[in-house]
Order: sequence, then C-alpha cells, then structure tokens
Amino acid sequence: MALIFKRRTFRGGVHPEEMKELAKDSPIEVLPPPRRVVLPLSQHLGAPSEPKVKVGDEVKVGDEIAGAKGFVSVPLHASISGKVVAIDKFPHPCGRRMPAIVIEGDGSDELPWGKKEKQKIDELTPEEIRKRVLAAGMVGLGGAAFPSHVKLSPPKEKPIDTIIINGAECEPYLTSDYRLMLEHPKEIVEGMLIIKKALSAEQAFIGVEENKVDAAELLAEECEKAGVDAKVVVLKVKYPQGGEKQLIKAILGREVPPPPGLPLDVGVVVHNVGTTYAIAQAVKYGKPLIERVVTVSGKAVREPKNLLVRLGTPFSELIDYCGGFSAPPVKVVMGGPMMGLPQFDLSTPVVKGTSGLLLLTEDEVTLAEEGVCIRCGRCIDVCPMNLLPTEIAAYCRNGMWDEAEALDVLACIECGSCAYNCPARIPLVHYFKTAKAEINARRKAQAKAKS
Repeated sequence: MALIFKRRTFRGGVHPEEMKELAKDSPIEVLPPPRRVVLPLSQHLGAPSEPKVKVGDEVKVGDEIAGAKGFVSVPLHASISGKVVAIDKFPHPCGRRMPAIVIEGDGSDELPWGKKEKQKIDELTPEEIRKRVLAAGMVGLGGAAFPSHVKLSPPKEKPIDTIIINGAECEPYLTSDYRLMLEHPKEIVEGMLIIKKALSAEQAFIGVEENKVDAAELLAEECEKAGVDAKVVVLKVKYPQGGEKQLIKAILGREVPPPPGLPLDVGVVVHNVGTTYAIAQAVKYGKPLIERVVTVSGKAVREPKNLLVRLGTPFSELIDYCGGFSAPPVKVVMGGPMMGLPQFDLSTPVVKGTSGLLLLTEDEVTLAEEGVCIRCGRCIDVCPMNLLPTEIAAYCRNGMWDEAEALDVLACIECGSCAYNCPARIPLVHYFKTAKAEINARRKAQAKAKS
C-alpha cells in the first residue's frame, strides 16, 4: 500500500484547538436548490467574469452566464434554472457590495451532464484537459480560488516533475475535505491522474494530516486498486500544514523561493482535494462548477453539518437547514477561524471559495484590546515564513511601507499564527494586509505612470 507515515512538517506554526469533532462524523448532505441565487462576478483571483446574459433571459442549470475576462479569469455558470432578474451590486463575502447576477428559480432542476457519456481520460491531450477545466470555471476550492487552468499551464522553461494533492485541511472546525476523502476517494484519485497528465508530471503525492488517517488509508487503497504509482503521506498535525509552501517543504523538503517565487519554481503544483474532485467531474462529464461542499459548524449552530450547496445560496439557508441557532453567535466567519473572513450579512451568498461557515459563541472567540508589544519573540518562533512580525508591524503602524517591504512583508501568507500566539493581542495580520495593499497599489501606480 502506498501509505507513508512521514510525520514530517515545517518550521514554526501553531496548534489551535481542532474543534473538528463538531462536524467530522456528519456525512455530506445535499442542500435542496434555493429559490433564488446571487452569483457574484468576482469569485476568483484575477479579473471578474463578464456577463453574457441580460435581465429577463431564461437560463438552465450549467449555462455559462459570464465569460472569462483574460487569462487569469474563469467563466461563471447558472447554478439553478430560471430567469435572470437583476444584474447589480449585492453583498459579497469580502464585506463589500459587488456586481452579481441574480436568478429566480423556476422549480425545474435538470442536471444535463449526468446523461453525457463519460469521457475517457486516456483519449484527452493535456491541452484538451486544460480547456475542459477552464470551460468548467474551475478554481482552487481550498479558499484561495485561484483559476485552476492557470496552475495547469506552467511556462515551458519551468517543467513540473511533481504534483501534490492537498488533503491536510489544517484549519480548525473545517471537515468538508475530510468528508470528501472518506466518501469520494475514487474520484479524487481520478482527478489526481487527470492533473498529473495535464502537467506531464513524473510523481504524485497526497498529503493528509494524521488526525485523518482513515481518509489517508482509503486514498491509498484507491491508488492501489487503480494501479496508480502515487504516495499518500501522513503528516504531523500542525497549522498551517495545508499551506502550499509548508506542504512542499514537509513532503519533498524543497524550499519555495520568496515572492515572486512560486511552487512551480521548484517543479511542483499543488491542488486541494476538493478541487481535484471537481476537476474529475468537469473533465469526465463536462460538469461546470456550480456547487461545492461547505462545513457549517460552531457552537452557535444547532446541528453542525457538511452540505453540498449550490453557489449563490444565501448563508441564512444553510443555517436554517442545520436547525438554526442554538445560541446567539458573536461572530460569523466564512472559511476557517484562522484565515476566514468575518461576515455581517446572512443574505451573503456561498461562492466558489466558501469552504466553511462558522457560527461562533462568546466562549469560542477571543475579544481583547490591542496591547503593547512585550518583545517576547513568540510571533517570530511560530512564523512559518521566517519573518519578523513584530518588527514589520512597527513599520506598518507608522506607514513606513518601504521598510516593511524590505523585511519581506509581501512573503507573509496571512496564516495568522503570529497573531494567535501574541500575548499582547496585536492584530498583526491586519497590519500586514494593509501594508501589502499599500505596496501593491504603489507598484500599480508606478507601472501606470511609466506606460
């Protein structure tokens, strides 16, 4: 069996309470299609999709309603059948109102791709695989939402020898990837083979933390059944073990260079298990990305669950399906508690990057005033990128962006390990995000002035 207990990891990181027991034993349930969906045009990194429909148009499930606008962009598809009733700005998980297409459902829910003949992967070229992945509007489902076809299109001068499928799911509370690995290991292995073929990679690994050994064993069995030469590596439980750079270091011992360095600079491409599963569905059956698995958890929701949800479904419908609130939530987070986005409006829709919806009670949230740095160095000890968080934050407070950049603030992966470990409760990641936004804005302005 291709199962390796490596228990290797990376430098730094933290051990937050896992809290996965709330939803890990909840099999994936299909949330009934909503009556109305709000589909933001910006659900991925890169240029927002461009509308191809107008108000009053009738659409079917899976119809392309917005096209890709440039290479780093993907199309958007209708997640229910019905009529387009609005194209306007609506609440977005990022906290702002952003352009979206609204569809009122007509009650029909025919899923056309289930009737299509299964595509034989051996008959597809790498280029045909990339076209199918792009046509499906595929993005990374681990939360970053980076267009998948871009990852499958490395420049010729940077060949990829290794792919890693990321099943670490290191964020507390989240169990959607875990349930996918338990319930769909065959499809994940198929997706892995599709990705490996698209990149002409020589070797493949699947990385899973050791708190999910049962899932790792299932994946290893599927690899063996399929005669696949791949290794499932069981890794030490530590956050952020699922970060691309941390995973590559733990499994291969390779160091990704600082920005603008990328995994492809060390011959590696990493895809999340959820993305891998969805890629298999897209390439085999032509199924576009119209739904995803979402963990609904936290002590403020009555029945934590893992749900298969149509994109565009309001958060409130997920909560209702899970029995509503069991206690007043003091914080609502989209994603995990370490890197997720706080939410203020439960009409906000599920998007491609929604891995979880957490309803947290007062005892699950730390509410504290920012104190004074006591120079303890604990933030430095846990930073997986070997940065100097407290020094960078001092420059950020004073708007000294050049000095912050010189200390590699752009290399920060915003994992939150530093802030989690800070006894003074300094919101370090908030400072770093501000600095990165300022530095990137200045770079764009300088580039525009030169052009």
